[in-house]
Amino acid sequence: MNKKNNNLSLNTIKENKLSIQFNLDGFSFSIYNTASKKDVYFCEHDFETAKTTPENLLLKIEEIFKTDIQLQSDFISITVIHQNSLAALVPNRFFNKNKLASYLDFNVKTFSTDFITFDTLESLDSKNIYIPYVNINNYLFQNFGAFEYKHHHTVLIEKLLKRNKSTAKTMYVNVSKSTLDIVVLESDQLLLCNTFSYTSKEDFVYYLLFVAEQLQLDVLEFPLYFTGKITLETALYKSSYQYIKNVYFLESTNSIFSAFKIPSHANFILLGS
Repeated sequence: MNKKNNNLSLNTIKENKLSIQFNLDGFSFSIYNTASKKDVYFCEHDFETAKTTPENLLLKIEEIFKTDIQLQSDFISITVIHQNSLAALVPNRFFNKNKLASYLDFNVKTFSTDFITFDTLESLDSKNIYIPYVNINNYLFQNFGAFEYKHHHTVLIEKLLKRNKSTAKTMYVNVSKSTLDIVVLESDQLLLCNTFSYTSKEDFVYYLLFVAEQLQLDVLEFPLYFTGKITLETALYKSSYQYIKNVYFLESTNSIFSAFKIPSHANFILLGS
């Protein structure tokens, strides 16, 4: 899949900000114009087969940069979003910046050579500790110079906290090609954030029901909001609805969706508002 706003000439529009998101399954970017205060460009590259290593991912990203002229423009700022499951949330009261690897060791295999960093979630008084793809960061630095980067959990949680208006326990599920991010909020409190890999609709539903059971969510009552690569017609949605009855899509108000034939709940991490 490769979607672009072909009617736009970025050469005539200045003061743009670039946002990039990538994982082993794909690469996306959007361009935000500070004058109009709108996203004015979006492009998505879905890889036919997942890149099995960060090294293979870099080769694909290098290819994209060589062929996509929009990425060769000048930008006033750049934000990079690393999407992977190599992360852990830690409350500030337990956080020690000299022991980052120890927080990940519970669910991620780390090596002494891994570069580990963290984002600050001020609204949760917590840190999101993660392993970024350093080789991708180095390549982007060669192209752009300094930029800001974050883990996708950080961006997803921050956006959901702004959108969530319910005081009841609410499940949000961001769907990617081979993973799902499950976030459960109760008012302004985060109850859970985790990423799971799936290969079938049965895997997908299992994780939804597993989290619901662990947090004592009644499948007949709690609301579930989907974002990402899922529609009413997909087997993932149909299977989910067999077990969970209050299922919705978290629609974005971003005007850029009117330029594309894609659902307004798609690409929430990059474009959701």
